[in-house]
Amino acid sequence: MNAIVNQAMLESSLSARARFGLEAVGITISRDGLVAALLLIGFLKFTAAEAVGIQSLVAHSPLMSWMYAVLGVRGVSALIGTIEITVALLVALRPLSAVASFVGSLGCIVTFLLTTGFLLSTPGAVKWSYGLPILGEAGQLLIKDVVLLGASLLTASEALGNRRT
Repeated sequence: MNAIVNQAMLESSLSARARFGLEAVGITISRDGLVAALLLIGFLKFTAAEAVGIQSLVAHSPLMSWMYAVLGVRGVSALIGTIEITVALLVALRPLSAVASFVGSLGCIVTFLLTTGFLLSTPGAVKWSYGLPILGEAGQLLIKDVVLLGASLLTASEALGNRRT
């Protein structure tokens, strides 16, 4: 009987360690991937092609379209790029400051809530065919932001739960 109990305890311990290890690796990959994606996308916002490329998305957003009247096409793109780079750098500070990483993650959450909103506000992003939603060209570009939103929530939760600095 003791052998069965010991075997069950060993299996439970191994399962818990495997789960903890997978979770730690998943959080690290999520954080690093989030940082890399935001840095790469953020730096692109300083190019003329990207400024024009995001114009139709931002122009149809009820929350962001007003910015063009104030900043112009390149200015809006540069502002968005600056925000993306800033929040990426804050998230990347996780080894030094859980608080900074948490604040950066909150910035990511807001960013990706706005960009996933483009799925609803951009004409043709989602089309209905045979009763099913089909992603248009803009939708195919934006759907990754749902996953990035999830990664942002995960990194915010982890940083909040482990804040020491």
